[in-house]
Order: sequence, then structure tokens, then C-alpha cells
Amino acid sequence: MKKQLLLILILGLTSINLFSQNENPYRQEFDLKLPVDGEQYYQQKVVKSHYFVKDKILQIYPGEKLFIEVVKTKNSIDSMKVVKENINPNTTITVELSQNVKDRKSESMILKVVNPFDKDLEYKAMMYIVGHNNWIHTNVLPVKSKLTGYETWSDVIITLVLYDWKLN
Repeated sequence: MKKQLLLILILGLTSINLFSQNENPYRQEFDLKLPVDGEQYYQQKVVKSHYFVKDKILQIYPGEKLFIEVVKTKNSIDSMKVVKENINPNTTITVELSQNVKDRKSESMILKVVNPFDKDLEYKAMMYIVGHNNWIHTNVLPVKSKLTGYETWSDVIITLVLYDWKLN
């Protein structure tokens, strides 16, 4: 009996340790360089920072691909966290922001969102773009159940904030 209890305790602590090692709450510092018009580039040093700037408010930069593990109850998303690996594909949203460039000129920015859930995934978005000094609300479509959604913009997006996540 004592050996079984000890074994259960060791296995439990090991699994907790493995799951906590997968958490990735911070982006590392990097240099963001975005082609604009064939001659000009936008450049910025992005400092080490949280992916989630506030509860369920995600900030993403071009070039990032994030795995977001979700804890949900029925139709509500209770919590979200960025993880290093997608070890729970049934509860992990994938979000990727990229820039399509041709001849050193930005053609488009693409947001890819993979919805693993049995319900449609809704969220809202704001963007910060080259040439403006304020956040701009932008329309995004819901991502249908078990599908991938794509959003494209012709603006050069420095960063996006995704928030108000819901399952319907």
C-alpha cells in the first residue's frame, strides 16, 4: 500500500513538472525588421515580454507562431497560456502572423488561426501599423469548428492584439 501511494505521488509530481516545463509565458527579445515599400524597412527591438499582456489578451508580432493551450468549460474559455509544444492538440489554438514579401516590398500580412474545438472560435483584433501612432480596430471572421481561418491585410502590421475570445 505504501509503495503504491509513493508511486502515485512520484508519477503525479513528474506529470506536473512535465506540463509546467511546456509553459512559455515570455517572448524572448528579438529584432523585428519588416519590408515596407521596396526601399524602406520598419525596424524595432522587441524586448522580452509576456505574450498575454492581460488576461486572455494576446499580442503577436510578425514571424511568431504560437501554441495557445486553453482551459474551457462548455462554451466559455476560462484561461489561455502559450506553450512551447502542441502536446494537447484538442485544446490548443495555433496562431501565426506572417508577412508576404515580393521584391523587398510588403504585399500582405497574414494571420492564421487553427481552431481545434467543436464550436466556432470568435475573437476581436486591433492592429498597430507602420505610419500610424494609434491602435486600429479591424474586423475578423470567426474560425469555424475544426478548421483554419485566414485574415489578410495590405497594411504593414507591426503587431496585433487578439482579445475577447469566445466559443459559439
